[in-house]
Amino acid sequence: MSDIYNTPSRRRFLQWFNPLGRKEGSWGFSLNRITALGLTLYLYMHLVVLGLLARGPDAYDNFLALIHNPVFIFGEVLVVAAGFIHGLNGLRIALTSFGIAVPQQRSMLIVLMVIAGIASLIFAIRMFTA
Repeated sequence: MSDIYNTPSRRRFLQWFNPLGRKEGSWGFSLNRITALGLTLYLYMHLVVLGLLARGPDAYDNFLALIHNPVFIFGEVLVVAAGFIHGLNGLRIALTSFGIAVPQQRSMLIVLMVIAGIASLIFAIRMFTA
């Protein structure tokens, strides 16, 4: 007898990210998964950029001139926002995993995501006005 829930499939993989029809805690877990993937991708891109240092100061100076583009600045804002969201949401997940404030999970998610949004907005304003 085969267990259909343990059989890998694309649909089951995509379901891992889908919070629709679930409670707020699942929305938080999905948000943490998505931000984790984004931050991991950024880490690899960051290591590639640091590899430009090995090519000498001219290659790195050319890259620095390129990143003053508003598109790159917006990307930096997204990375910082993902960091705030992932960190604060991870704190909520850790607390509820240890049985702390489980009944307040929904309100904690809302408050922490509002804090992450405000912090991200402040960072974005400073980045675009500097």
